[in-house]
Amino acid sequence: MFTLMKVSLRSVTAILLAVLMLGSQLALALEVGDKAPDFSLPASDGQTYSLSQFAGDKPVVIAFFPKAFTGG
Repeated sequence: MFTLMKVSLRSVTAILLAVLMLGSQLALALEVGDKAPDFSLPASDGQTYSLSQFAGDKPVVIAFFPKAFTGG
Protein backbone atom coordinates (compact mmCIF):
# COMPACT_ATOMS: atom_id res chain seq x y z
CA MET A 1 0.00 0.00 0.00
CA PHE A 2 2.78 2.43 0.92
CA THR A 3 4.58 1.67 -2.35
CA LEU A 4 1.40 2.37 -4.32
CA MET A 5 0.94 5.69 -2.53
CA LYS A 6 4.57 6.54 -3.19
CA VAL A 7 4.17 5.80 -6.91
CA SER A 8 0.93 7.77 -7.08
CA LEU A 9 2.52 10.71 -5.29
CA ARG A 10 5.42 10.62 -7.75
CA SER A 11 2.99 10.51 -10.68
CA VAL A 12 0.97 13.44 -9.37
CA THR A 13 4.14 15.41 -8.74
CA ALA A 14 5.42 14.68 -12.25
CA ILE A 15 2.10 15.72 -13.80
CA LEU A 16 2.00 18.95 -11.80
CA LEU A 17 5.56 19.75 -12.78
CA ALA A 18 4.77 19.10 -16.46
CA VAL A 19 1.70 21.35 -16.31
CA LEU A 20 3.70 24.14 -14.67
CA MET A 21 6.46 23.86 -17.26
CA LEU A 22 3.96 23.86 -20.12
CA GLY A 23 2.19 26.86 -18.66
CA SER A 24 5.43 28.82 -18.48
CA GLN A 25 6.20 27.94 -22.11
CA LEU A 26 2.78 29.13 -23.20
CA ALA A 27 3.30 32.37 -21.33
CA LEU A 28 6.47 32.95 -23.36
CA ALA A 29 4.69 32.45 -26.69
CA LEU A 30 4.84 35.31 -29.17
CA GLU A 31 1.74 37.37 -29.76
CA VAL A 32 0.71 39.15 -32.94
CA GLY A 33 2.83 42.27 -33.28
CA ASP A 34 5.71 41.00 -31.10
CA LYS A 35 9.23 41.21 -32.47
CA ALA A 36 10.69 37.83 -33.38
CA PRO A 37 13.62 36.65 -31.26
CA ASP A 38 16.97 36.46 -33.05
CA PHE A 39 17.78 33.07 -34.55
CA SER A 40 20.13 31.58 -37.14
CA LEU A 41 19.37 29.10 -39.92
CA PRO A 42 21.45 27.42 -42.62
CA ALA A 43 20.47 28.54 -46.12
CA SER A 44 20.43 26.64 -49.39
CA ASP A 45 23.63 28.46 -50.44
CA GLY A 46 25.54 26.79 -47.60
CA GLN A 47 25.80 29.91 -45.46
CA THR A 48 24.14 30.55 -42.11
CA TYR A 49 22.08 33.70 -41.70
CA SER A 50 20.74 35.37 -38.56
CA LEU A 51 17.57 37.39 -38.36
CA SER A 52 19.56 40.23 -36.80
CA GLN A 53 21.51 40.60 -40.08
CA PHE A 54 18.31 41.85 -41.68
CA ALA A 55 17.24 44.23 -38.91
CA GLY A 56 15.58 47.37 -40.15
CA ASP A 57 12.28 48.75 -41.32
CA LYS A 58 11.77 46.35 -44.23
CA PRO A 59 9.83 43.11 -43.69
CA VAL A 60 11.72 39.82 -43.78
CA VAL A 61 10.16 36.76 -45.42
CA ILE A 62 11.43 33.31 -44.47
CA ALA A 63 10.46 30.46 -46.79
CA PHE A 64 10.86 26.81 -45.81
CA PHE A 65 11.03 24.03 -48.37
CA PRO A 66 12.38 20.49 -48.33
CA LYS A 67 15.79 19.82 -49.79
CA ALA A 68 15.66 18.15 -53.20
CA PHE A 69 14.98 14.40 -53.15
CA THR A 70 14.16 14.29 -49.43
CA GLY A 71 10.98 13.07 -47.81
CA GLY A 72 10.44 16.32 -45.89
